[in-house]
Amino acid sequence: RSGEMAKLTQLIDNEVFRAYATYTTIVLLKMMLMSLVTAYFRITRKAFVNPEDVASFGKGESAKKYLRTDQDVERVRRGHLNDLENIVPFVGIGLVYALSGPELSTALLHFRIFTGARILHTFAYLIPLPQPGRGLSWAVGYAVTISMAYKVLKTALYL
Repeated sequence: RSGEMAKLTQLIDNEVFRAYATYTTIVLLKMMLMSLVTAYFRITRKAFVNPEDVASFGKGESAKKYLRTDQDVERVRRGHLNDLENIVPFVGIGLVYALSGPELSTALLHFRIFTGARILHTFAYLIPLPQPGRGLSWAVGYAVTISMAYKVLKTALYL
């Protein structure tokens, strides 16, 4: 059914939509995991930003030393922010793309490459791996989202 928009009642039977749902779930769970990694780094590095977060470490001046930034915590936060900047557009554009009737093999290629690129990007951020690893993994994922957007604009929308 290439080039044909899916009807809402057909979504559960649409292989492309199921592939989209699978890989979207994976990258959203990965993005959610970054919140837990941030919390882990905050706790293990004892680096907090809110006064109420340090209450268990004492009061007054003894607790204030834990109100600080930490290089490792900030690295994880930047990785999480990068996820937000890239996964959210993928979710929206990928949905329209999945509904635009692409071939399953092409859609799977888009979804798998994006997911792999985002996972590699996270490892490159957290380990950290030397550049250009992180930059290339970001660029690959970004290019996939642009490719899907181009395909939607070219084949499925009225311009």
